[in-house]
Amino acid sequence: NASVQRSLNRLSSGFRTNCSYDDAGGMAVSMKLSASIRRTDATATGVSNAISYLETQDGVLKSAGNVLTRMAELATLAQDVTKSTDDLANYDLEYQSLIAQLTALDGETFNAIGLVDGTALTVVTSEDGTQTYDLGGGTGGTPVDLDGVITSTLTGDLLSTANAATEQVLITTAITELGLMRATNGADQSRLTFAGDLLAVNKTNLEAANSRIIDVDVAAESTQLARFNILQQSGTAMLAQANQSSQSILRLLV
Repeated sequence: NASVQRSLNRLSSGFRTNCSYDDAGGMAVSMKLSASIRRTDATATGVSNAISYLETQDGVLKSAGNVLTRMAELATLAQDVTKSTDDLANYDLEYQSLIAQLTALDGETFNAIGLVDGTALTVVTSEDGTQTYDLGGGTGGTPVDLDGVITSTLTGDLLSTANAATEQVLITTAITELGLMRATNGADQSRLTFAGDLLAVNKTNLEAANSRIIDVDVAAESTQLARFNILQQSGTAMLAQANQSSQSILRLLV
């Protein structure tokens, strides 16, 4: 009867071990594997969020690149010797507005975390916490920071061809620095994407290992249940026959 009930519990729950009595060692191992699976899942979520952060950061850097490209165009136009003082003033008006836009981009955030202001972030890439990655190009990497790009262009103007030529050089340098930042961002995304893939594979393998320990083999357990049912029915039949024998002896005695 106990064996029949145990088989029914296993088949109805889907688990081979429903209590420590079923398999004390297996239950202990399963608990550790289950905890590892949960930690792996949480770590993968953190990596995915970091990738979202980097994607948003790249969007800001792309916008900054568009701003710098337009500023470079304005600086080139301002070096045209045929432009009047009023023309240069008009170019400078847009130029100063774009400098203000760069400053605004520097204040962009992701869930209250600075995107391009030099905020240092470390991403955990393993479920046990022993492996981490510093955004900005690896361990000890340099966080993305637009301050240097902005500082090199904040004080300039296009009110003269000489000033425009100076600004052209500064903007060219700023564009080069921004390109390095975007390359670093791409490297970070690539690194974390592979880390996320590894976590997904590890989770699948851990789940398979845990399943082999704790999940019931339906075919085998169904066979066992049928066997225990037959034994139970046979035992009941034998008890019934034994009771009938006792009644026959009593009738003889009477």
